[in-house]
Amino acid sequence: MKIKEYVKNICVNAKSSSQEISCLSESEKNTILESLIDEINLYRNKIKDSNTNDIECLKTTDNFNNAFVDRLLIDDLRIDSMISSIKEIIEFKDPVGQIKDIELMPSGIKVGKMSMPLGVIAMIYESRPNVTIDASALCIKSGNSIILRGGSESINTNIVLSECIKNALVKNNVSENIVQLIDKTDRDIVNELLVQNKYIDIVIPRGGKNLIKLVDELASIPVLKHLDGICHVFVDQHADISKALKIAVNSKTQRTGVCNAMETLIVDFHIAKEFLPLLAKELKTHNVELRGCKNTKSILNQVKQASELDWSTEYLDSILSIIVLDGCSEAIKHISKYGSGHTDVIVTENKETAAMFLRNIDSSSVMHNASSRFADGFEYGLGAEIGISTNKLHARGPVGIEGLTNEKFIVLGDGNIR
Repeated sequence: MKIKEYVKNICVNAKSSSQEISCLSESEKNTILESLIDEINLYRNKIKDSNTNDIECLKTTDNFNNAFVDRLLIDDLRIDSMISSIKEIIEFKDPVGQIKDIELMPSGIKVGKMSMPLGVIAMIYESRPNVTIDASALCIKSGNSIILRGGSESINTNIVLSECIKNALVKNNVSENIVQLIDKTDRDIVNELLVQNKYIDIVIPRGGKNLIKLVDELASIPVLKHLDGICHVFVDQHADISKALKIAVNSKTQRTGVCNAMETLIVDFHIAKEFLPLLAKELKTHNVELRGCKNTKSILNQVKQASELDWSTEYLDSILSIIVLDGCSEAIKHISKYGSGHTDVIVTENKETAAMFLRNIDSSSVMHNASSRFADGFEYGLGAEIGISTNKLHARGPVGIEGLTNEKFIVLGDGNIR
């Protein structure tokens, strides 16, 4: 089958099945998700075996590194995490069909808004096979159909996970086309998918900068995206040193290859001489390479000199750039210039300074005295996230169930005419 025909067939099936999933009751959708949990547990060993196969294949390529393997890995802990996310999604109230903000107008009509599914979602992602489950569960609960296109490096794992999803759908007598995995790795398929605006309502890319730029440039469909995760932690002069150390170390090292890991640390010069040697000692145990500005090097002479490029680089690795600045205003200027609008943190005991930072940093998540690693749909109580958006339209930040719905106006009358 030719690529155009293959892609169009998937899209037509997705459009048709979107009508079916949008009409299912909350109970019916939850039953599908419960079946999905059963299937994941039943296929647990097969999932791990297929993932081992993917990792072994990765070792033969130029892409092999520890951060890449961490994103690709599916073990029992991550399978349990996927199941926990599904369980939390089940507990959420169905967002579809909810009517809110009903107001009586002077004309006598009542005007409100009803939440509705977006329709057909195309998900294009790299590395992380857990996205296959998280995105599918969120779309099922929010009444959307979804087309999944994972990376070639995770194809074997994704095929097994899609079997679990298909089995759960079929066992509940609904169309298996509600969730479809593109099981071919031809790159031209992505190009063809991105112009199917007759069938697809929104495309969500999740992966490296090159992938997201490609999708953004080629798509004739609205794109929900973030390009980089250049996340900052600013340690203010009024920071609690103990808190700052824990937050900085966790933000950088808990998982280095994810978009909410800290990439640049900003330290107020009033506290830098006390704080930086303590931090360097902690990060040394995690084998983190440090790159610093001149002020940083005057305190930590062993660090590499940071270049201009470092301030705008998402390392996704055990590398941290450090800059010493004078106060919150300078930190805000630096983040505004080099940040990506993803997640930025201030560590301080000064409420006024914290309020200034929270108000003036224009990112999808802004935090006070908490690790950047909390910028996550599960941690925000969304159950799971289909992605993180730094767009300023429709949805921003971690996108969960509500971000996969839209609203339409509902007008209630009693024979009213104009």
